[in-house]
Amino acid sequence: MQTFNHIGIPTTFNRDGEIYLEDAKLYVTDFNDSEYNIEWLRFEEGSPMPEILKTTAHVAYMVDDLAKAMQGKQTLLEPFEPMEGLRVAFILEDGAPIEFMQKI
Repeated sequence: MQTFNHIGIPTTFNRDGEIYLEDAKLYVTDFNDSEYNIEWLRFEEGSPMPEILKTTAHVAYMVDDLAKAMQGKQTLLEPFEPMEGLRVAFILEDGAPIEFMQKI
């Protein structure tokens, strides 16, 4: 089962409450703090994240089984753990980035 979780929007503006993800060279806001579940993403120069995530909004879904959700899909970013207790991966669906999230 998949449930809508948030929309991630790239930005170049600093936002209050940004969280820094060092490995990704990325600042993100907590979508739980947004009335509309918006996660703002601000990338540092040299971020290893895919270019499409730096320039295109993505939709994120919470899933029960990350591997099952990705089965047969075009992988953009293999599963990784951006923070404790959460595993995420990205696929491309008709050229649009989609994030799958699983609590672990």
